[in-house]
Amino acid sequence: MKMLKYIILALLVIAALLLAVYAYYGGFSEIQFRKVTRDAETLVYEEMKGDYSQCGPVMDRVYYSLLNDYKVQTYKGFGLYYDNPKEVAKENLRSDIGCLLEKTDTAKIASIGQKFKVKTYEGGDFIETQFPNKGMVSVIVGVMRVYPTLDAYMKESGYVSKDAIMEIYDTPNKTITYRVRISSSPAK
Repeated sequence: MKMLKYIILALLVIAALLLAVYAYYGGFSEIQFRKVTRDAETLVYEEMKGDYSQCGPVMDRVYYSLLNDYKVQTYKGFGLYYDNPKEVAKENLRSDIGCLLEKTDTAKIASIGQKFKVKTYEGGDFIETQFPNKGMVSVIVGVMRVYPTLDAYMKESGYVSKDAIMEIYDTPNKTITYRVRISSSPAK
């Protein structure tokens, strides 16, 4: 009987630890979407085809090349995800992965454009939310929590978007912004 008590106690401790980790990485964070208008942004990136879970090394490569080769300090990484992984095979998923260029560094676009793709991501109306970013586990928890909530919100609100979903990893503010372009008003 003592052994059973120890096993139960151990399982409770493990469950408490897992809950604490889940909470720390944003598992219980409130997800609230809002309609926002954003200005255009300059993206420096590489196109990627394949499993979205492999985006991290691409983002790191762009970031460190900008820092070391061009002396450009960026504070926000991004991923533009074009395909729904529930509908498209992993090997066919398309994304643009890289960094948002600060306005002070736009004079270097010509030289950066010799190595990476550079484009202006048009401003406009978006639905977005923020999620805490405390590491890779936050990215995974965010995907599990934000995307289903976003789908439900879009349906409930009548918004329709065929555009890519953008995730912005804001290092100084320790947040992940999930953003999707919408028309100016909900579909009726």
